[in-house]
Amino acid sequence: MLSRLLAKKTDFSDADASEGPCLKRTLGPWGLTALGIGAVIGGGIFVITGQAAAEHAGPAIVLCFIIAAICCSFTALCYAEFATLIPMSGSSYSYAYATLGELVAWFIGWNMVLEYGVSASAVAVSWTGYFTSLLDHFGLHLPEVLTNAPLAFVDNHLVTTGAWFNLPAVGIVLALTWLCYVGIKESSGVNTFMVMLKVALIIIVIAAGWHYVNPDYWHPFIPANQGPEKYGWSGIIRGAALVFFAYIGFEATSTAAQEAKNPQRDLPIGTLASLAICTVLYIGMAAVLTGLLPFDQLGTSEPVVSAVKAHPDLGWLRWLVEIGALIGLSSVILVMVIAQPRIFMIMGRDGMLPPVFAKIHPRYCTPYINTVITGIGIAALAAIFPLDILGDLVSMGTLIAFCAVCIGVMILRKTRPELPRTFRVPWAPVTCVLGVLSCLFLLIFGENWYNWTMMGLWTVVGFGIYFGYGYRHSKLRAADH
Repeated sequence: MLSRLLAKKTDFSDADASEGPCLKRTLGPWGLTALGIGAVIGGGIFVITGQAAAEHAGPAIVLCFIIAAICCSFTALCYAEFATLIPMSGSSYSYAYATLGELVAWFIGWNMVLEYGVSASAVAVSWTGYFTSLLDHFGLHLPEVLTNAPLAFVDNHLVTTGAWFNLPAVGIVLALTWLCYVGIKESSGVNTFMVMLKVALIIIVIAAGWHYVNPDYWHPFIPANQGPEKYGWSGIIRGAALVFFAYIGFEATSTAAQEAKNPQRDLPIGTLASLAICTVLYIGMAAVLTGLLPFDQLGTSEPVVSAVKAHPDLGWLRWLVEIGALIGLSSVILVMVIAQPRIFMIMGRDGMLPPVFAKIHPRYCTPYINTVITGIGIAALAAIFPLDILGDLVSMGTLIAFCAVCIGVMILRKTRPELPRTFRVPWAPVTCVLGVLSCLFLLIFGENWYNWTMMGLWTVVGFGIYFGYGYRHSKLRAADH
């Protein structure tokens, strides 16, 4: 029984082999880098930054981003090596299948639903705040019952709010789902355009805001501790775990492996370049925000707008911020809707999910049924759940997947040293161990008991699906028989 659960997939030669249409290889290094940036810069820079500074870290939010970036850099190097070895759209799921076995692969794949599907829902919730703020400029107002979640998390309890559902969040998710349905070239092109716009707008905000920074707001840089996870170093660690959510997506490039023209060369470039660019922008924005407004006033749904409004001379920036936020958040949702169906597609080909998940559209060459299922699921979550519940679960699921990738590189170096590697993790034993330890550190010290309880329930549901369907339909096990 145990040997069956830990069976490993060693043959990935069927990456593009399927009956009927296949995915199109249309993405180069710039398209992949834009995919990574598109996935990363969104909710973190426009929402999470303010919340983490106000509630946990103060001006030391800059340290939170640096700690999270270091954790991600170890993992990014491991993703880059795996991408050259297994250029498949399954990302962490496929890497775990090759090194840790089927049961762990399922567990990682199930957690990737958090990383991509649920995170897209969290970002869509943030999108609503900026959308309604932009409507205010035109004197337009949507009823609150249609712009808020019907559920909220208050004092460790789930309560009802009286709202119906989050209509703008549902609308943007379904619109971008349609774009993903009609082709990777079209959706990637739109994403690249949005990435160029939002990076330019962020640079403008940083440059213009820097002239109004008050250095006094940065003192004390690390506020005195006021209780568990409230400032001090414990607050910085909690803040690092929270802003880790802001980095999720740099590895989304690996889910487009089967649509890359030269995956062995271009995937490492896209993964590492997107992480580096986003880290620089995050640190710059965090420094400016905490210099424009006292950190305890940044805990709003629109912290960048709040900081800009505090300076009348920057009033002209508010429009740019809101437009930039809408573009930035939209591109995150878009990339997540691109990524999740492709992971489901590989799981469907492996027999872990029903065959319908592996179907490719004959004209658009996309996993179309899969994309529709993913879009509807993301929209449903965004309609009823608030940001705080979704964000913490996403971070936990991603950290677990990152641990698996770092461990997988070490295993494959020992078991398959002969495999050609166009990119190799430098100082692999040290880098991989540090990657695992940093992820575990954020998991153990950055998450509270409620998040662990929710993760436990999520895991139970996932294993229920695996033993109810995946275990009995695994193509790897069928081949062994």
